[in-house]
Amino acid sequence: MSDKQAYEKKLEAQIDEWNADIDKLKAKAKKASADAEADYEKEIDKLESRRDDMNDKLEELKSASEDAWEDVKDGAESAWSSMSDAVSSAASRF
Repeated sequence: MSDKQAYEKKLEAQIDEWNADIDKLKAKAKKASADAEADYEKEIDKLESRRDDMNDKLEELKSASEDAWEDVKDGAESAWSSMSDAVSSAASRF
């Protein structure tokens, strides 16, 4: 397996983990009061948007050639960091 393929698998696994985290927040939102539920929904929308950005970066990475994927990786790393921070923040707030 090439470094590119290994990195793709790593991103896919992380996105799956973030999807599970978002699902947990959705479950908590359903149990929350109306005011708290609105806060949850706003945070979930932000997380889903960042996750979608991460999916876009993954697709860009997959379509990059073996020679060019390192350049795409930098953007993916930035999106990954942003998403990780957002998930951690949301989990600690709720």
